[in-house]
Formats: sequence, structure tokens, C-alpha cells
Amino acid sequence: MDYAIIKLGNKQHRVRHGETLVVDRLPADEGKSFEPVVLLGEAKVTATVIAHGRGPKILIGKYRKRTGYKRHNGFRAAVSRVEISLESGSAERKTASAKPAASRPAVVTQPVVTEPVAAATLAPEPVVVESAETAPSKSPAAGPPEGFEGMTVAQVGAHAKQWSAAELDAALTYERAHAARKGAIAALESARAKEER
Repeated sequence: MDYAIIKLGNKQHRVRHGETLVVDRLPADEGKSFEPVVLLGEAKVTATVIAHGRGPKILIGKYRKRTGYKRHNGFRAAVSRVEISLESGSAERKTASAKPAASRPAVVTQPVVTEPVAAATLAPEPVVVESAETAPSKSPAAGPPEGFEGMTVAQVGAHAKQWSAAELDAALTYERAHAARKGAIAALESARAKEER
């Protein structure tokens, strides 16, 4: 990895070798070197304070209307200019990281063998056989009325009064299986209830 993420002054910085950073004022003197906290990366990071200075001036103006209150103030942050030097991971780090990898047991992947499932365990879904008394009055070939799929709830309510019992049952079955619109289901059920009377 040719970069590292370090922590300087409670802020994180992504740095490369030879970069210069401008950070909040550091307690180290000019020309002194120190090692910042490395959050990511295996390289050894050394930071050298080049100079202390002040940041750009920020002008602050306060004003309250109709009172004559005006205040102007300026602010310059205290900053330090730091040069970063990155040294690739030392031999100690490389051997230290290699030892735990060697001591770990080797992982062998084998294909998972599953037992064949008996046909008896895969029981098909139960088939419900309706008697002539409990079966709905629609014929098996009868489907919802023509154009039912494209109808709105209001159109279903208006046309349901003219459909036969078989068409109402087919439309109700279709609506429950596909769209399940509450208004359409209610209109179809009320039309079927009126026809049963």
C-alpha cells in the first residue's frame, strides 16, 4: 500500500510519502520529528514540523438592523505545516505478520455431499376435492368476464351488477389471486350476495 491513514490533532488524514499537510497547531517545535498514530497501513510514518504559522484571515461581521450595532472581527487559525515521510513496513513487521499465518491450520475445502432425498419426503401439496354441494357454481372453463383485467375498481362496481354468478365467482377468484384490490373484491362480493337472494 503506498499510502497510510494517520491521526493528527483529532483528525484523520490520508497521506503519501513526501506530502506536506497543514494541520491545527501541534505542540512540537519547528524541525522536530514525531510518529503520528497510524490508523490504516503497515508503513512506518514520520512527521516533521516544517513551520508554525497562521491560516488565512476570516472576517466576521455582526449587524443588527435599526439599532446602529455593527461589529467587525477577524480570525486566523494557528496552524502547523508538516512534511510526511513513509517507510515501507520493516522486516520485523513482515515476519511478525507471517508467523500467525503459518501457524494457522490449513483450510481444506471439500465439496458438500448431500444425501439423496427420498421421494416420500417430498410429498406433493394436498389436493382438495370439492363435492358438488360445496363447489362454487362456476364451470371450470369459465373465466373472468372479458376485459376484467384492465378494469378499474369503479368499472368493476358498475359492471358487476350485470354479470352472471359464474362470471362473478371467476372474477372474484382472479381478483384475490392477482390484484387483491379491496374495492373490487367488495363490489364483487356484494353483487354475488345480491344475486344469491
